[in-house]
Amino acid sequence: MFKILAADGIAKEGIELLEKDFEVDVRDKISHEELAEVIENYDALIVRSASKVTADILDRAKKLKIIGRAGVGVDNIDVPGATERGIIVINSPDGNTIAATEHTFAMMLAVSRNIPQANESMHQKRWDRKKFVGVQLREKTLGVVGLGRIGAGVAKRAQSFEMNVVAYDPFVSEERAKDLGVRLCDLDELIKISDFITVHMPLTNKTKDMISMKQMKMMKSDVRLINCARGGIINENDLADALKENIIAGAAIDVFTSEPLDENSPFIGIPNLILTPHLGASTVEAQIGVSVDVAAGIKAALTGNPVANAVNMPHIPGHVLQKLAPYLELSERIGRIVTALEKNPISNLQVKVSGKIADMDTSLISTSVLKGVLSDALDNHVNLVNAGLLAKDRGIKISEIKSGVQQDFSNLITVTAGENCVTGTLFGNSGRIVSINNFRVDVDPRARILICPHINQPGVIGLVGSMLADFNINISGMQVGRTAVADRSIMVLSIDNAMSPEVIEKVKNLDPIFDAILVDFDDEE
Repeated sequence: MFKILAADGIAKEGIELLEKDFEVDVRDKISHEELAEVIENYDALIVRSASKVTADILDRAKKLKIIGRAGVGVDNIDVPGATERGIIVINSPDGNTIAATEHTFAMMLAVSRNIPQANESMHQKRWDRKKFVGVQLREKTLGVVGLGRIGAGVAKRAQSFEMNVVAYDPFVSEERAKDLGVRLCDLDELIKISDFITVHMPLTNKTKDMISMKQMKMMKSDVRLINCARGGIINENDLADALKENIIAGAAIDVFTSEPLDENSPFIGIPNLILTPHLGASTVEAQIGVSVDVAAGIKAALTGNPVANAVNMPHIPGHVLQKLAPYLELSERIGRIVTALEKNPISNLQVKVSGKIADMDTSLISTSVLKGVLSDALDNHVNLVNAGLLAKDRGIKISEIKSGVQQDFSNLITVTAGENCVTGTLFGNSGRIVSINNFRVDVDPRARILICPHINQPGVIGLVGSMLADFNINISGMQVGRTAVADRSIMVLSIDNAMSPEVIEKVKNLDPIFDAILVDFDDEE
């Protein structure tokens, strides 16, 4: 039975979902050292933001297949390191969207009306109405840096407050912005014209310190900054100085470069700065949502089903993934067949997707082909997570062609490597190989298939069959394909028994046989 370690206080609803099928250990406050000691025993790990899944943890995680982040950000996980090791990393991009959106707006309202400061004053038995005069949101300009799910949610709510919304996001189209009622602009313009600026970017090398003193000096003196995304996007020392020197009017910060907040943080004691201890996702509903989302993803991965929210695999919507899922095993097996046929090292692969599925995001089909191509050649475990990286490291280039026109079958996948090409389709949900090097066949790629191109003459099938019988090898199925070349055919035999290299060589040396290629799917994990 697979073992799962749940750290950082995962909601019981997610734990209960996993306990139906797996052994789950709950360690809510596990230290880094303790995690390093025990991780070798687990097949899956669930964390929130407290646990750091670093290279030293991954080096010890010999059994680990998947890491689930109960939340959106994965900067506490060494994703490239996990990818190299073939470990899936998933998150919950939707589970805490509403909670983070609402907290952002709560922070905006709090900083605009000095609510925390006024509350503290009241508890000290003071009545300082004049001291806490604020500003209203109506007709102010809100600058949204990052127009993903949360940024878009904030923009939508801001419009209900009659705010003007501008946004910076290099990956959002004008059409998408128009649908949201938002005007796109570059970062410098946003910084100069906004009365409120809220950040909703991931923390990367490009976004680290993207708002520092240089940008703050370009802002209006009465601007207010909100960060409920990731610590480090706004430079903390520069923000503290800008607030103390009244370069900007105020800020509300929920996330920090080091958490918990250090007692020597430059933020401590600044009166026009509102701080919350990373509460963006801290609602009952959000904690349940991200826990259940991640639990479902881990269950799918451990039971061999497609995973929708993997951050180190092509992201494909769930409804599309369900339609593509039957093609993934077929694509992998096509990749193994074409690799077995190609005698030279493969440097270029072409994947052609034809028919109705060509309208979908079929990147995962290409990744599945790569998995098949690499699986026989590499000793290390190859999966959909690391196949692309391993192929790139070995100089294998892959191109994808799509064609919506297909006459003979509703959908086809054709993989070409060198002079060899293999085509497959689905009959129902069952994969079939329908062409090998332009020879029409109908092959069910099960445990083992033996491919024998040969001279088209009487007695060849019986000759091969008799030889295999001499070695007690049973043939459970057979197809003979022909092309326009009259004297050439291809025989594809489904074989029940293992075949030694010596037997394959004997078949290959039969006079009418040009070659004998065994593709043994029975050795797949």
